Amino acid sequence: MERTDTLRTLLEDYPASTERELRQQHRMLDLLTHDDAPFSRSSLSPGHFTASSFVVDPQGERLLLILHRTLGLWLQPGGHFEASDDSFEAAARREVVEETGSNNLKKLGAWPGLFDIDIHTIPENPARGESEHEHFDLRIAFMASSDRLEARSEVLEARWVAFDKVAELGSDESVLRCVQRLSQHKQSFSGLRKLI
Repeated sequence: MERTDTLRTLLEDYPASTERELRQQHRMLDLLTHDDAPFSRSSLSPGHFTASSFVVDPQGERLLLILHRTLGLWLQPGGHFEASDDSFEAAARREVVEETGSNNLKKLGAWPGLFDIDIHTIPENPARGESEHEHFDLRIAFMASSDRLEARSEVLEARWVAFDKVAELGSDESVLRCVQRLSQHKQSFSGLRKLI
């Protein structure tokens, strides 16, 4: 219940700035209110919450991306909630460690709550018995204390990518949107670098 209440507050406080964000914010609040298991991977109609992280390197100039094993796209680290995750931030941190080995992350101060929200369709996966559904992705922004990475078995590769090179990798629109937002705030990273 605490996880639900905390997320409700974060979503209500999210500063939606476009019609798309406003629609997605309302849909996320609706899922949280009307789905009995909004954090469960088995909740497929319309879908479930996931947590992901946009992690910048210690210099504030590159973004951590993973090559997703199933989708074949360069994306931010992230994934499904586990029962032990007491918050979306805990789930996002765990996923970064599991997929890249990067830990000791500091939240970027420009976004003390949610950095971004995104709802996207996940194709049917017969091997898992999953029909097509949606991921209601909750996103947080971090700065890493080290640029050391270790791609784990869940991903094909993990790497730091300069903000202006992300588009060349064929990442999806939602990643490019977040890179643009990070690029606009690069100056604010300098104070955080001194704390790491």
